[in-house]
Amino acid sequence: SGQLVYQNKGCIGCHSLDGSKLVGPSFKGLWGADRKFADGSSEKADENYIRNSILNPKGQVVAGYNPVMPTYQGKLSDDEIKFVIAYFKTLK
Repeated sequence: SGQLVYQNKGCIGCHSLDGSKLVGPSFKGLWGADRKFADGSSEKADENYIRNSILNPKGQVVAGYNPVMPTYQGKLSDDEIKFVIAYFKTLK
């Protein structure tokens, strides 16, 4: 289900699954990785981080990327966000 959300809700246009850099960072190996942000801070990519990145993407912008992702608040249901998180856990 998470793969369908990735494909059908626009994620695929800006985020790769193979490690290549697009408009946004790749989701390959995201789960559990340390994310470094433009402000110099960092955080481990866990459920809370992914949820916040979907709902408030300009709150923590990954270093090397521009803050262009729109919020998906009201565009994704809680279940769809859970499906995406579960999918990201499988991307090694």
